[in-house]
Amino acid sequence: MQAGDTHLGGQDFDTNLLEHFKKEFQKKTGKDLSGDSRALRRLRTACERAKRTLSNATQTSVEIDSLFDGEDFNTSITRARFEDLNAKSFSGTLEPVQQVLKDSGLAKNQVDEIVLVGGSTRIPRIQKLLSDFFDGKKLEKSINPDEAVAYGAAVQAGILSGKATSAETQDLLLLDVVPLSLGVAMEGNIFAPVVPRGQTVPTIKKRTFTTVVDNQTTVQFPVYQGERTNCADNTSLGEFTLAPIPPMRAGEAALECVFEVDVNGILKVTATEKSSGRSANITISNAVGKLSTTEIEQMIDDAAKFKTSDEAFTKRFESRQQLESYISRVEEIISDPTMSMKLKRGNREKIESALSDAMAQLEIEDSTPEDLKKKELALKRLITKAMATR
Repeated sequence: MQAGDTHLGGQDFDTNLLEHFKKEFQKKTGKDLSGDSRALRRLRTACERAKRTLSNATQTSVEIDSLFDGEDFNTSITRARFEDLNAKSFSGTLEPVQQVLKDSGLAKNQVDEIVLVGGSTRIPRIQKLLSDFFDGKKLEKSINPDEAVAYGAAVQAGILSGKATSAETQDLLLLDVVPLSLGVAMEGNIFAPVVPRGQTVPTIKKRTFTTVVDNQTTVQFPVYQGERTNCADNTSLGEFTLAPIPPMRAGEAALECVFEVDVNGILKVTATEKSSGRSANITISNAVGKLSTTEIEQMIDDAAKFKTSDEAFTKRFESRQQLESYISRVEEIISDPTMSMKLKRGNREKIESALSDAMAQLEIEDSTPEDLKKKELALKRLITKAMATR
């Protein structure tokens, strides 16, 4: 399982300290060095050095001769002040930890070891936040955090090449996971996940779908990868067609969709109409590794960022679907000779007028769920009244 934030790291902490010192320099000298790239570069180097020192000391000095316009810069900063300047950034380091626990379905007390990776994990405040998050659990510090990634890569390479045969690695199992959900587009371009994000591979997952119109004999299966509700915001992996299938009323067909992801990240999607046994499939190479880590993290971030708008998209689609369904029902009523004869002329005209209004509302692309619901309720009131007074 993996999670991370490629936009947060040691440079962010340096930048926060840099901004603090820029303001201090301007306050002391009345001069703004923001436009001098050389001065900024020298000050950033000093900030990085101060950050490293504060991992082991509670206070450090910063001394730069002739930093800008002949002015020297001499100051000091405490670890407490450094932590205060970076409080928000430090707290942000816990978000990927929470995400990976959520994705894996693990509780904090089920984590065996916490390995520190990256130079910034030496910062005492980050270590305390991490330990406190895991209820005081001791952190694993035996591995140099600057070299931890290289160690992991070496172990993985050894296992894959078959050269890692020691007792320490023989029981080690490294599993790949699906970085983003895999699924198909339903009516309205709604994304229907079949394989959830974080699922270990190889894996096989199934989901049953149905038809949306009467006597449908062809079904398209657009395959997507992503976390957004609208397929337009996800990544298209391919598309295939299941045809012909026996004509039935909408909703009666059972279309089983099977997603198989093998150890090499190759995805095979098979759709089968259950009554006839007719099937079709598509094979997609590198479905798991198609996107870069940065792109994956961006899509996950976007899913959280646009959660409210995605929910609104779903609600709008559901309202549209309900109105379309009720319009079809009303059309059946007024086209049925027996039912139609029982409607008074005035009621029939009102129903047909409301029906036209409802259809016109459906033509408006950005109709709100409230607008659509209003038209549905207007139709229902007229039908209820007409049926009660016939």
